[in-house]
Amino acid sequence: MAHNHAHSHNHSHPDLKGRNLIISILLNIVITVAQVIGGLLSGSLALLSDALHNFSDVLSLIVSYIATIYAKKEASTNKTFGYKRAEIIAAFVNASALIIVAIILIKEAIERFLDPKFIASDLVIWLSLLGILANGFSVLLLRKDAASNMNMKSAYLHLFTDMLASVAVLIGGLLMKFYQVYWVDAFLTLGIALYLIYMGYDLLKDSTRVLMLFTPNTIEVTKIVQTISKIDKIKNVHHVHIWQLNEDEVHLEAHIDFDEDIKLSEFDAILDQIEEEVFHKYGINHVNIQPEYGKCDSKQLIVQD
Repeated sequence: MAHNHAHSHNHSHPDLKGRNLIISILLNIVITVAQVIGGLLSGSLALLSDALHNFSDVLSLIVSYIATIYAKKEASTNKTFGYKRAEIIAAFVNASALIIVAIILIKEAIERFLDPKFIASDLVIWLSLLGILANGFSVLLLRKDAASNMNMKSAYLHLFTDMLASVAVLIGGLLMKFYQVYWVDAFLTLGIALYLIYMGYDLLKDSTRVLMLFTPNTIEVTKIVQTISKIDKIKNVHHVHIWQLNEDEVHLEAHIDFDEDIKLSEFDAILDQIEEEVFHKYGINHVNIQPEYGKCDSKQLIVQD
């Protein structure tokens, strides 16, 4: 069996990511405490819901930070992949938390619709402005890493949705102050919750696909088989497995049946060609091939359990 690691690129900066996460954690602790106090004093459910979301941000950011630390740990004999999946697990946990918080907010919003309360709008306005500024700064800190890292994207989404929630709370506070429209507090809470579900679902789905070893959406197994089968001396490609280990690594494992009993040096040359083809056409950077000649197993099964 031949195994090769090709074209692995990792441009992340764990130390910088960790620093940005710590700053965001501290900012969200300040916001959460301020909004809980303000929500209780003003009677605003939207402010309390925003505080709950901020508290979930704190927990999620801590999970993300721990994941970035573990992801840097070296592999060992009993952890041959190291902790490369730590950030994927963090993304899954954070996406789940977004949806759970949203369900809690929907319940609270319905109860407030049925029983509207007077709300001290001035406090709501000032604290929502604090939330916009602090979360906006955190969003800017994490935006770059969110584009290429699922864990950082989960943290970024928590902060971005919370910034939008603070904008909604500000609008609600202004409407309550100048027009005494107090039902808007519950309406905005419901809107925040639905948006959380919308944003969290895709991330939950993507992280689940990676954890379940599903083939990435961008890759078609049959096309890869066709590409490899066109290489000279290859008779058949079967028993194929393709999975994503983390943000940076996509693995291909397959059995290849050859037309003739080739030399090991010839196989190495063919393996190099396979690696170049699958990397440049499909982004696969880890290739594990089992060569076969005259072996009596099923050559028709492209994939197999």
